[in-house]
Amino acid sequence: MLNNSNLKVFLANLPSLPGIYKYIDSFGNIIYVGKAKDLKKRISSYFINSSNAPRVSVMVSKISNIEFTVTNSEVDALILENNLIKSIHPRYNILFRDDKSYPYLKISSQEWPRLIFCRVYKEKIDGQYFGPFPDSGAVRETIKILQKIFRLRICDDAMFANRSRPCLLGQISRCSAPCVGLINKNDYLQDVSDAILFLNGKSNHVIKEIKEKMNKASQELNFELASVFRDQVAALSKILNKQTMESSCIEDTDIISVVSEGNKYCVNIAMVRYGRHLGDRSFFSENEYLANAESVLDAFSSQFYLKNQLPDVLVCSHNFTDRNTINSIKKSYGEAKKIKVFVSPVRGIRYSWLKQATYNAKLALQKKFDNINLYINRINKLTDILKIKLKNLSSFRVECFDISHFKGEATRASCVVFENCGMSPSLYRHFIIDKIIPGDDCAAIEQVLYKRFSQKNIKMPHIVLIDGGRGQIEVSKKVFENLNLDVRLLIGISKGDNRKAGLETLVFADDRNDLILGIESEALMLLAHIRDEAHRFAISSMRNVIHKSRFYSKIIDIKGIGEKRCAALLKYFGSMSGISSATMEEISSVEGIPNHLAKAIYESLH
Repeated sequence: MLNNSNLKVFLANLPSLPGIYKYIDSFGNIIYVGKAKDLKKRISSYFINSSNAPRVSVMVSKISNIEFTVTNSEVDALILENNLIKSIHPRYNILFRDDKSYPYLKISSQEWPRLIFCRVYKEKIDGQYFGPFPDSGAVRETIKILQKIFRLRICDDAMFANRSRPCLLGQISRCSAPCVGLINKNDYLQDVSDAILFLNGKSNHVIKEIKEKMNKASQELNFELASVFRDQVAALSKILNKQTMESSCIEDTDIISVVSEGNKYCVNIAMVRYGRHLGDRSFFSENEYLANAESVLDAFSSQFYLKNQLPDVLVCSHNFTDRNTINSIKKSYGEAKKIKVFVSPVRGIRYSWLKQATYNAKLALQKKFDNINLYINRINKLTDILKIKLKNLSSFRVECFDISHFKGEATRASCVVFENCGMSPSLYRHFIIDKIIPGDDCAAIEQVLYKRFSQKNIKMPHIVLIDGGRGQIEVSKKVFENLNLDVRLLIGISKGDNRKAGLETLVFADDRNDLILGIESEALMLLAHIRDEAHRFAISSMRNVIHKSRFYSKIIDIKGIGEKRCAALLKYFGSMSGISSATMEEISSVEGIPNHLAKAIYESLH
């Protein structure tokens, strides 16, 4: 810890400005990153306040040095803090697993707007976005509703422009078939407007308008059109009535519940959009040293809403420790609207929503504990068999390596980590493998092990698991001997006859004989689970490279498109899939992309 004399001088000279601070231990490791509106007040509070929680006291006792960075505003500090936590993974920060981006529903701004499923929210106006949704199923269900009621198109522009008769959706009355002129533009745009009202929660207003149109059509003896409006009203009413957690409230609402058991915390966030409860998702803190329910809520909200839109209303199980948390996030979006925050106890429909979110959080946490207990049992079985002595089970660490390529092309190695009684996706890594004979897995394993274990001050696992047999293990042994590492850590897992699960053989780099544990072995189940995760991660990395290279070549081969324009497209749309799903008009709106190039790009991708 800092000595008292140096600490007093340091604290006295701190600026009363916004910024971030980093606590560093005696080994030079960053153990905590925080943000502050006033650096002097915030950092001093850790050392002056004698009523710190035990976990905070433990952290403070390990501080050897403090670094800080002044920022222009508290908003900038919030964003910088989030980026540092995600990249450094300090021991005492609370991190939440969120590997998947949240999906959105978009209504494009074209002449004939269409429904689009997307995962990238673009601030530039190229349509209206609705979301985020808890999962892709909620988006697709909403699209089905909009197709059934308002019959909006989902086809891309190429299909729309080249049809001579209605597609299947048009034939089954899930699309009004504007492509072949079965509906005029004004009527179609009115349907789009009604759909937007519906998504904004104004269902009653939409029903009232449709009923008026139905009555008007009846008075004009246009009974066929009146029946269409009648069916729309019936479908809308049915959808609204079957939603047991519906609300007349038109405001988008997120319900956040934090529950704990021991030192584990689970955050469940449920989403209500256009008056309908769309489902929820649970998150777990990866580190609980500083956790209490209020600080977990602060940390989660700061991370979650930097990537996702703020709703109109927040219903929370606990208060925020920092009242400025939401305001800071709101400022980062440049939003002027006021966010309403309701904290338990609440009444009415909000009580039902929060009660359900809390129940789901408890179930998710219990499932988490069940999985941990399962892993603990399997770790005990494996360490007994391999005679590995552990100080504690949570310290048990396995790193598994696998190789994947496509006919020798785009060779990638994966490294996945099992730690703290579970897989740790934030520690996964993939490695580029080059300058080898295509398809040479042994050479690929040799290269990735050198890349991984020749680094300084790395944390060595208890087991280095190699997906492969004797050939891969012999190569791995040479690498470890050259790096003066313990070859006893190396274990190969070789597939059995006909690659049947449960018949794998364990191959060792020392003098131990090959070992077949058997199909019922819980120790083998653990190793096979880690091996399968490494295989999945390696394949996903390789496929992503293949997709990007082929996709990139399609664009780069177009005359007039170079690396700068490709980079501009990627920056604007966020990903290759974003470019692929973009319309010609959206592509042409990118700076530096004229209309003729936008057309060429669109045609090459469709």
